[in-house]
Amino acid sequence: MRDGVIIGFVTKAQSNEGVRRRELRRDAADNRDRVLAAAAAAVRREGTGVPMATVAADAGVGVGTVYRHFPSREALLGALTYRSFQLVLDAASRAAQSEGSGIEAVRCFLDQTVEHGPDLVLPLHGGPLVADRETDALQAEVRRTMGALLHRGRDDGTIRRDVRTRDLVLFGALLAQQLPHVPNWNENARRLVDIYIAGMAPTAQPLRS
Repeated sequence: MRDGVIIGFVTKAQSNEGVRRRELRRDAADNRDRVLAAAAAAVRREGTGVPMATVAADAGVGVGTVYRHFPSREALLGALTYRSFQLVLDAASRAAQSEGSGIEAVRCFLDQTVEHGPDLVLPLHGGPLVADRETDALQAEVRRTMGALLHRGRDDGTIRRDVRTRDLVLFGALLAQQLPHVPNWNENARRLVDIYIAGMAPTAQPLRS
């Protein structure tokens, strides 16, 4: 019985330690997310040379926490680029899984791009160019998924055949680059989406090459 009490005590202690470790991991993940969100805003505001101390202050953590997750500025900027492409891919994937016509799937993707705009730091915005296998693969998957959206619309007759994947990529990047002196940006951006969607219809005027 005594041994049973000891074993029970040890098991409970191990269980408590497991809970503490999970909480620490969750806290670390939350800190990393806060740093990335703050870094995205800071880079868009001040450029890629923004001090790491500024990112730490904006995230509400110590600068040591930033360096613990990202040992160099290059590592932080690379993570920002990867995170941005992942957000774009998530939006494109949700649009691809939506019901309805191809043109409505494209609208779904563009609407999400407007929402994610403040979090996106992409090379097309002057963000860092990251040349690593994982980021390259993620970028390729983004283009493939967006191309599939256009292909779906061509097949169902809702999207003109001369629209290219690059057209959609560039317009999405423009939507994500909020103009600082335009009030109610999301509302105005969605109006631009409506105009763009109308221009993608097969009945619209031919595109300039």
